[in-house]
Amino acid sequence: MSEQEAIFRKLHHGAQPLLLPNAWDAGSARLFESLGAAAIATTSAGVAWALGYADGGKLPADAAIGVAVNIARVLKVPLSVDMENGYSDDPATVAETIRRLLDAGVAGINIEDGSQAPRVLVAKIEAIKNAAAQSGTMLFVNARTDVYLASLVEAPQRVDETLARAAIYREAGADGVFVPGLRDGAEIKTIAQGVRLPLNLLAWPGLMPAQELGALGVRRLSAGSGISQMLWGQAETLARDFLEHGRSEALDAGAMAYPRLQGLFAGK
Repeated sequence: MSEQEAIFRKLHHGAQPLLLPNAWDAGSARLFESLGAAAIATTSAGVAWALGYADGGKLPADAAIGVAVNIARVLKVPLSVDMENGYSDDPATVAETIRRLLDAGVAGINIEDGSQAPRVLVAKIEAIKNAAAQSGTMLFVNARTDVYLASLVEAPQRVDETLARAAIYREAGADGVFVPGLRDGAEIKTIAQGVRLPLNLLAWPGLMPAQELGALGVRRLSAGSGISQMLWGQAETLARDFLEHGRSEALDAGAMAYPRLQGLFAGK
């Protein structure tokens, strides 16, 4: 196990959840690291949009790997990469893709089930863990289930379905479980106690603060595409104002100073 992998694993067992302000490129990753992020994770949606692709498995695997390699180049803290569904339905192909991330020193990945049968993700997790073992690494595999996010079952069945999927993903070798869309306090507590792995939630309007989530057993909280979406919104507002009115003043308000930006990448 590498030092980065050991650090990343330990961060999932603190008194408070690991906070991940998901990055979409090397610049955003370096900025978040400079602000004190203990680890960096990527947002697949943010990466896809930044490269001109729609979210949802449309990004070529080579492009996703290229972004991850470039982010790893500028970081000192551990990096986890959102690989969506692995960009293939074939477990061997997914494992080979992940092996390329291991070569870049990535400490963890997210991989999701989506609308596919859970057995599909089980086969991918097993193939990934085998590839990691052969490489002499202990990659942290965060298994995302979309039971809540995609309403895969009716509301009364979601807790049981999530626990059932978490159990088979854990048996396959998953190191954490990600349940985006889960917000109810009682359900969070039940799932956190039942999954027997670090539970990861997605920042969401109406979700309680991280400290309260930690008391319920949550060990990781991800910003997801939220920061990226906010910045897209700000970019739209600024560009519209500039195009419609040609004003310069709006481009200065709240801007990060050029020397500060340059300083983030000195020596990188």
